[in-house]
Amino acid sequence: MIKKTWKCLLELALIIFLPGLSFSSYGNTVRFNRPTGLSVNFLTHTNLVYINGYLTNTLLDDSLAGKDNYQFTEIAQCRPFLGWIVNSDQDNTLQTAYRILVASTPEKIRNNIGDFWDSGKIESNQSLNVIYNGKVLVPGKVYFFRVKTWNNHGIGSDFSDIARFKMASKLSDYATARYPLQKEDDYPVSVRQLPGNLTFIDFGNDAFGRLKLTLQGKRGIDTLTIRLGEAQKDGRIDRNPGGTIRYSEYKLGMKDGWKTYLIEIRPDKRNTGAKAIKMPDYTGEVTPFRYCEIAGYDDQLLKKQVVREIVHYPFDETDSYFRSSDTLLNQVWNLCRYTMKATSFAGIYLDGDRERIPYEADALINQLGQYSVVREYSMARYSQEYLINHGTWPTEWVLQSVLLAWNDYLFTGNKAYLEQYYDDLKAKTLLPLEDGSGFISTTTGKQASAFLTSIHLEDKLRDIVDWPQAGGVLSLKKEQGETDGFIFRDINTVVNAYHYRALIIMAQVAGLIGNERDSKIFAGTAEKLKTAFNDKLLDKKRKVYVDGIGTDHASIHSNMFPLAFGLVPETYVDKIINFIQSKGMACSVYGSQFLLEALYNSNSSSYGLELLTSTSDRSWFNMLKSGSTITMEAWDNKYKQNQDWNHAWGAAPANIIPRKLMGIEPLQPGFSKIRIKPQPASLEYAEIKYPTIRGELFISFKNKPGKSFLLKTTIPANTTAVIYLPYWSESQKVTMNGKAALYYREGNYIIFDRIGSGSHTFEVIN
Repeated sequence: MIKKTWKCLLELALIIFLPGLSFSSYGNTVRFNRPTGLSVNFLTHTNLVYINGYLTNTLLDDSLAGKDNYQFTEIAQCRPFLGWIVNSDQDNTLQTAYRILVASTPEKIRNNIGDFWDSGKIESNQSLNVIYNGKVLVPGKVYFFRVKTWNNHGIGSDFSDIARFKMASKLSDYATARYPLQKEDDYPVSVRQLPGNLTFIDFGNDAFGRLKLTLQGKRGIDTLTIRLGEAQKDGRIDRNPGGTIRYSEYKLGMKDGWKTYLIEIRPDKRNTGAKAIKMPDYTGEVTPFRYCEIAGYDDQLLKKQVVREIVHYPFDETDSYFRSSDTLLNQVWNLCRYTMKATSFAGIYLDGDRERIPYEADALINQLGQYSVVREYSMARYSQEYLINHGTWPTEWVLQSVLLAWNDYLFTGNKAYLEQYYDDLKAKTLLPLEDGSGFISTTTGKQASAFLTSIHLEDKLRDIVDWPQAGGVLSLKKEQGETDGFIFRDINTVVNAYHYRALIIMAQVAGLIGNERDSKIFAGTAEKLKTAFNDKLLDKKRKVYVDGIGTDHASIHSNMFPLAFGLVPETYVDKIINFIQSKGMACSVYGSQFLLEALYNSNSSSYGLELLTSTSDRSWFNMLKSGSTITMEAWDNKYKQNQDWNHAWGAAPANIIPRKLMGIEPLQPGFSKIRIKPQPASLEYAEIKYPTIRGELFISFKNKPGKSFLLKTTIPANTTAVIYLPYWSESQKVTMNGKAALYYREGNYIIFDRIGSGSHTFEVIN
């Protein structure tokens, strides 16, 4: 009786102090099961209302009658797809059923009345991409959504909290929802008074925004000079930083008394041109800057008087973290993670500040990085949709549209994009350029106008390999380039490696949407290309791939791309890796993505870690040493004389560290099954919080190579995992949660399959 009383008191206390949680009693344990993270078309915060980019306390349903300049998310899809995170404190939990309510008023949803949709109890493990199946949703109307679930332990949850979403004024069968851009006030980390009425201000990092000042005007002080910049030199803003590293200067006419001034940013001719993405009126124009100088103000400035009004796509700082025993690796991670936030200022993946134009190559690296640091998928999909219809000229980058689409499906489990754009993706495999033997070429006269129209391209395709090419920047003909001396030929090894990867993906896409005929054609064409590729481009005597048919030159690019995309026969892998390692980082920051993919896919983690933590001038350390807090467009100014300091395509470690070093990748779409395959090399310790679409994944390891390896995981509910541990010898001892367990061996790994949700500890002792 006493125990039951205390149990009731505990439950009452939890209700009072933790109202966002619910529980069901199971034995003598309190179990929390209420679904969280409710989403509508991927978006988990459709209830938020903004005024000119700033969050408000206004309810979504109240904002419709307001006269303020509100911004909010609008759902333009007639039948949205809904999702949630399944929760349980029991191990090995899978959802077995759900019940969804969608109501037209707050009162009805609070009383669990779904007047627009009450799904009833649906026997299903589906917690993502559940298509709305109720009454017709009315344009412009706000609706209310909640869900409850049941699991394989026989426990039913309480209903979730209530999510709100607003329908757009015009609806269609397919439409990607987006958040408004968000503003955030940022204060300096330091303010220094310098001789000559000069104040030097450092915000600690680079960000896109504008400046707001609260100053006291005095008689005799007429005009101040305001300088904004990304780089400093000798303790001052660098007024001639070179390239597209930003510096700007503004005049501010003072008024008597205390006033707050907003420094409006002048539009740049190049990045506000016809093809550039424009900033919305409610944010105003922005520029990237870290430093500010105020000349002519003779009073001391306090930090609270200086505000940087920054703009970015909504970004939850708590969604991810990474820490390790290597302090440099931690700095590289933080640099690349922050880059994902800072470069989202336009709500679409861009090439940086110079042009503000989307390119597929930037988008691919940005997509994987964003998936790895925040539980957010709408910006990636919107960027892909834009690029489908606004393709760019590099041959390989057009092919990357197919890779972007497949990543979208793998990470979200939602195939709507593949269905909507199937014909476009099919065209972007570039099959009409095929020469009969399996190869494609852009230089053999096959780029007919109908072909270019099918891939939504105005200009003709040109092979790129890497960027910049030697002399490739129009205004800088002395540019050395980043292609490792690649020799361009009609049959280009890098282009055809991309083509092979696109064909493999499209075979799977076609099968997924039920087009078996196309699936067989794509698969057969891929196999034909692979045979020709290894027959014509692999120098079997030297055991390297040449750059193309008609040259014996072998670059790092003609070898790392085939290795990354699965073209290398097993017997040649070691020789190809040796060749790649002999080259060092002989590629650009863009190319490093595929170099690292190739290395980790081939279990060459030691060299991968060496590159990630390199201190050479071709490294992420060099970006930090140069003073940039967002990844650069190139390794150093000397490698690209017109480069910018805010380019997300330089942020490969944002995805390589979680996906390859920590080994977290979706084995099945939407993370219904997760591969956890750490490749720590000599790294002694690391831990990560990773935001899957099904919930948070935690991994940590302690590593003494050849002696012991301790792995701890916390796997989200309604998913399973495959765990890879090192294999050193037959005498090693392997345990799971302190006990012997079944596993199998594959090469230098031992593998635990079908590991359920919850916290688990794995240990190998040699």
